[in-house]
Amino acid sequence: MKSFEFTGPDVGADILEKYGAAGGLAGLFAEPTETAIHKWHHFLPLYDCYFSPYRGKLLKFLEIGVSGGGSLTLWRQYFGPEAVIFGIDINPDCAAFDGLSGQVRIGSQDDPAFLAKVVAEMGGIYMIEDLHTAYSPSFGGGFNAPGNFYDEVHRMIDDTHHWYHGKAPHVPARAAWVSGLHIHDSLVVIDKGKVYPPTHYVVGIE
Repeated sequence: MKSFEFTGPDVGADILEKYGAAGGLAGLFAEPTETAIHKWHHFLPLYDCYFSPYRGKLLKFLEIGVSGGGSLTLWRQYFGPEAVIFGIDINPDCAAFDGLSGQVRIGSQDDPAFLAKVVAEMGGIYMIEDLHTAYSPSFGGGFNAPGNFYDEVHRMIDDTHHWYHGKAPHVPARAAWVSGLHIHDSLVVIDKGKVYPPTHYVVGIE
């Protein structure tokens, strides 16, 4: 996989020039920090787009992948002291970050029982990032590969439109709560909410 690591002197200026993002999460990310934080620059304005309404409010936030702990610190600074922040990681060394900026649980996202236990406390918006790896054979993906995650996204799109094509949903339970999908470069956002049969009505005189 090609490397696109930024090597310039001013991260904040690069994000502002390319994506028009300043302040908010982009501003926090550009500040010097004692812990390492690795983010793709084009993710920063997307985070603000979807998460800014929740700043300063009581919410539950889960991040899969703790790494060096810096990202949890970033989210704590962004959301504020009222947020309940969780991080999960398969690396037992990440337990050292438990209780610092959030709560850390050790386990694998490939373990359905573990993930279901953690996710049961969450809801609202699901953001899945770094999906460029879906096209990498080293991550079990590839272009047109059976394991490419975007095949699953396509099935989600089918399920949200089952009213119209008349076929059974691929995952019936999912069709009842996926209320929206947003697809960006390497990132997919899934809206969770009660799904109602679509209804239309003509108001006025035709």
